[in-house]
Amino acid sequence: MRIAASLVLAAAIGLAAPASSPGEPEIHPDGRVTFRLTAPDARAVVLLFESDAPVAMARDERGVWSSTTGAKSPDIYSYGFLIDGVPALDPANPQIKFNLLSSRSEVRVPGPATLPWEINEVPHGVVHRHFYKSAIVGDQRELYVYTPPGYDPAAKRPYPTLYLLHGFSDDATAWSTTGRANVILDNLIARGEARPMLVVMPLGYGVWDILAGGYGAPRRPELWDANARKFGDSLLREVIPQVEKLYRVSADRENRAIAGLSMGGAQSLTIGLGHLDRFAWIGGFSSGEYSPDFRDLGKGVNARLHLLWIACGQDDFLFQQNKTLHESLAAHGVNHVWHPTPGIHNFPVWRRDLAEFVPLLFRN
Repeated sequence: MRIAASLVLAAAIGLAAPASSPGEPEIHPDGRVTFRLTAPDARAVVLLFESDAPVAMARDERGVWSSTTGAKSPDIYSYGFLIDGVPALDPANPQIKFNLLSSRSEVRVPGPATLPWEINEVPHGVVHRHFYKSAIVGDQRELYVYTPPGYDPAAKRPYPTLYLLHGFSDDATAWSTTGRANVILDNLIARGEARPMLVVMPLGYGVWDILAGGYGAPRRPELWDANARKFGDSLLREVIPQVEKLYRVSADRENRAIAGLSMGGAQSLTIGLGHLDRFAWIGGFSSGEYSPDFRDLGKGVNARLHLLWIACGQDDFLFQQNKTLHESLAAHGVNHVWHPTPGIHNFPVWRRDLAEFVPLLFRN
């Protein structure tokens, strides 16, 4: 129900913008981007571009509003408009970063083929879409599974699996659309930098009410805890058995990894470190609230963990929280990698995190 309501909301926001438009964003050779919107009856239009401050757009005599950003490095950026205070997608641009609370349009500033999210002429894997009934959560939900190029369901050696979790307000499509996880895996595998593996991208909500309060909901401990607990149960008891039944994957912890961003990062740390009998490789990207009870990890944690990877952008509002986690792990002698990078709380950081994390997996 909430997904459907959000889709209606996204459509309504899109209709708030005029039907006519002079075209998609113009990408200049130096990386600047010009946005234009035809809205002759609007009194004010504001451009909302990724992490930039809101910018008032200029209107010409035809009622076309425009604004040009500074030079942007090659990447994929989200943006939107405020038309007389009403949020709007770009009606001329079909590329959308879908979100359950605030969808945005997307624009790609192209870069060299070496960038891991650029589509190259390499063998491509397949993203499979599954629907299933979750008895634990009590709904019908989606599950996406990436199989690598040349995936063989009868392979003698089963494939390793990465369970990749999305963040708060995103859905199960986020990693394969905005995150371009399948493109990143295609490129890394083609370059010999990553083992062929399956990537499982489930819907990360155990309690739908966590979305009802908007972006303030994660700060309600009772909802946060209930959501994490029920999602963890669903992942372990429904998603993993389903994947291991449908695909030629290993059921050995040595060949099972879990990672995620923001809310999904906290879930990955909680589930992964709480079930070291199930996972040997764990990653948290800009993770949300997570305070481990080190007594529960046991004395043999380092012998069981092949990789614990903690990353965060240095300008992320969660940076200090992740840095404190790193310091706590170090103080308790838990082996891990601390990977601070430039950037904020957004996909330009997380795409890079994924591209650096995946080559480290399943090297045992």
